Amino acid sequence: MPITQTKTTLKVLMYGSSLVENFATNEFIKWLEDQTNIHIEWEVAPEKSAQEKLNITLAGGDYPDVIMGFNVTPVQMSLYGKDGVFMPLSNLIDKYGVETKKMFDAVPYAKDTITAPDGNMYGLPQVNECYHCTMSQKMWINQEWLTKLGLQMPATTEEFYQVFKAFKENDPNGNGKKDEIALAGYVNSGPEMFLMSAFVEKDMNDMIVNNGKVDVAFTQPGWKDGLAYLHKLYAEGLIAPETFTQDVNGIKKMSGQTEMILGAVPANYSGVILPSADRVKDYAAVPPLQGPGGLKSVSLNPYGLSQGVYIITDKAKNPEAAFRMADFLYSEEATMRAIFGRPDQEWTKNTADDTSIAGEPAKWKRLVTLTGLQNFGWAQTGPSLRTSAFRLSEAGTPGTQETILYQETKEKYEPAKIDSNKVVPPLFFTKDQSEELANLTKTITDYKKEFLARTVSGDIDLEKEWNTYLKNLDNMNLKRYLQIYQEAYDANSKK
Repeated sequence: MPITQTKTTLKVLMYGSSLVENFATNEFIKWLEDQTNIHIEWEVAPEKSAQEKLNITLAGGDYPDVIMGFNVTPVQMSLYGKDGVFMPLSNLIDKYGVETKKMFDAVPYAKDTITAPDGNMYGLPQVNECYHCTMSQKMWINQEWLTKLGLQMPATTEEFYQVFKAFKENDPNGNGKKDEIALAGYVNSGPEMFLMSAFVEKDMNDMIVNNGKVDVAFTQPGWKDGLAYLHKLYAEGLIAPETFTQDVNGIKKMSGQTEMILGAVPANYSGVILPSADRVKDYAAVPPLQGPGGLKSVSLNPYGLSQGVYIITDKAKNPEAAFRMADFLYSEEATMRAIFGRPDQEWTKNTADDTSIAGEPAKWKRLVTLTGLQNFGWAQTGPSLRTSAFRLSEAGTPGTQETILYQETKEKYEPAKIDSNKVVPPLFFTKDQSEELANLTKTITDYKKEFLARTVSGDIDLEKEWNTYLKNLDNMNLKRYLQIYQEAYDANSKK
């Protein structure tokens, strides 16, 4: 440091953040400029129209030196990399990538994940390995109701059914009314995400790799059995009808009444559906359930990485400086300042008597929990490096959300997680593959969701319609969909 002896200017298009007051006057950028001697001229794209802004900028050719924070897709990186708009980074990494190489060592899958089919890397990632998020398809149950009714935590799908019948029928909130909602979900977080793992192995995208062959879980016999089980819950009034249509605000209303009326909800963490942090302790994670066939599994996503977060374009007059600044952002100090704020104001390494989230001596702790607009950090925008070990080294307080999430995930979900080799990894698709896959994915996914909602609600008869469902998926070219994934998976395996 500094990266350049004379003041150097980079033009950067940044994905906007509602949590950052002003990137140009931000305290982190002032510190970064002092360290690097690089001044940034910002163009910030509003969050709601950011992707549209990027597409227009690239199509018009009036793009800046650097594109940051957009999570540019692998297809866009391949396309614009091939055309020379996005610079290949391999040589810059070899020559200047001090922190980038450390990141590759700390995150073994990172290099392959950001390498395009042509062997080049056109974009740098953000690494954020959230341990509890790797097994995020959890179910949170009202522990107070279990205790009041003298019920044990369910361990099987049959016990789960019996517990929720008791919730509905035995007035666990004690108000003399049958107003309890046993189980409710919301769009993109339905009960099937957790419950299906008792009937069929799957990753978080309802796919699976068996002996190197990519397949989908939603055509398997176990999926049909899971649909039948969900319909049984729904038919007996144990799943709220709003589950398939309401957003997260609807769930918050259910859980935020004066009287507690919500028995359980599927979610990554209970805080997302509760009106206040003090309620987190009222809900415990349901362990993975054993299904009628003996299966007990947990969906897994072991990849904590966002692709295409930092792109250097062919407009950069000093690509070495542009890369070295990105490389510096992976350093621990830059990551801490960008994500958490100023040392000894928002966070500190003075942790002599603190225990970490993982139960070890803590290495750092937050002094302030950031929840709103601020102007001293970047609020998780841009390159940074947070490994699972780093995140879990934070000082943790018993009973707080992060500590609860770690303990529940470690004790209940970790032992039953599926083999990571069965997870479809992040894949690079060619332009032609991506264009074909986009249409196939929407058609197949929309139909899968529709069939699930209609069979669970009883709108159609599962037994009568299952074969028609399989035939319709076949007509939607599911075979080609899987073939494209297999081609990309095989190419990824050869990297």
